[in-house]
Amino acid sequence: MKQFTYTITDPIGVHARPAGMLAKAAKALDSTVTIAKADGKSAAATKLMALMGMGIKNGETVTVTVEGGNEEANAAAMEQFFKENL
Repeated sequence: MKQFTYTITDPIGVHARPAGMLAKAAKALDSTVTIAKADGKSAAATKLMALMGMGIKNGETVTVTVEGGNEEANAAAMEQFFKENL
């Protein structure tokens, strides 16, 4: 299991467009990717509506967990996605 934390910098937070891009990116990996907030809410990164339902706003920090498959490469890919898109 690999984990990293990331503070959202998108001014609107994780809304429909970036959530859709995140779900698509996570589905392309051979690992299970889970996003969790400090308040205890979490969701599979492949579930668009669950991601949007978390209400992740600008400035909030999330923990991303990558399990199974090539965890090292997939965690790096997810971290790069977050930096470029969120």
